Amino acid sequence: MIKVAIMYDFDQTLCTKNMQEYSLLPTLEIEPDIFWQEVSQLSKKDNMDSVLAYMYLMLKKAKEKNISLTRELFYQQGKNIRYYPGVVDYFDRINQYAKSLNINLQHFIISSGTKEIIEGCSIYDKFTRVFASEFHYDENGNPDWPALAINYTGKTQFLFRINKNCLDIYDNKTINSLTAERDIPFNQMIYIGDGLTDVPCMRVVKDNHGYSIAVGNDDNSVLEKLISDNRVNFTAKSDYRENSKLDHIIKLILQKIADEKALSELIINK
Repeated sequence: MIKVAIMYDFDQTLCTKNMQEYSLLPTLEIEPDIFWQEVSQLSKKDNMDSVLAYMYLMLKKAKEKNISLTRELFYQQGKNIRYYPGVVDYFDRINQYAKSLNINLQHFIISSGTKEIIEGCSIYDKFTRVFASEFHYDENGNPDWPALAINYTGKTQFLFRINKNCLDIYDNKTINSLTAERDIPFNQMIYIGDGLTDVPCMRVVKDNHGYSIAVGNDDNSVLEKLISDNRVNFTAKSDYRENSKLDHIIKLILQKIADEKALSELIINK
């Protein structure tokens, strides 16, 4: 079977807003706009990576409220996530379509959001692997240090991990080795994201003959700029239902990959 990978951002790509905003920030009694403003201010004040800044501030706010941010608490927040139309049914349906084309379709999350929250969401088991920012926990189960912080340019390393089937974060040897055979070539990859923070991944995939799709709803100017700047192949509304534009684009790409694979095999075997 042909291996194909679809990589997704999470916040505002599959779900309707930043994952922390559904119930975690309300639990910490802070307005989302105020929280992200404080993240921005802290980043500028201390010349700090914005992902590390939001992870630090979550712990700080929880401590101020005497709330223990255990892995289980994060996990429960995932149950409150709301998705764009069609997301819940999309994975099984698109997998079935891919199978009809002799494609083994794998799904990956590459997110700057909180992995522990994603682990609690209803679609978590649809992914081969979730790469997202996460905490290290002490002997009492409390977060005490970032185990992984994925910023916007840092997301690109996971494209190469998927490309080489080097999925364990600690494995720096395989990811940096010279490998002739790639598990999933870039031309058999699709990246789906919602905006400018996904541009590094979109460009890496597109420039290596894969396919990048920008999704959105309200601000069409962002999508139009991504197309005009040649950073993505396609744009579509964040609608994963059958027969939507996005559904149609993904199916056509899968069909194209299957056709190109069949043609290449005819050339090899002529």
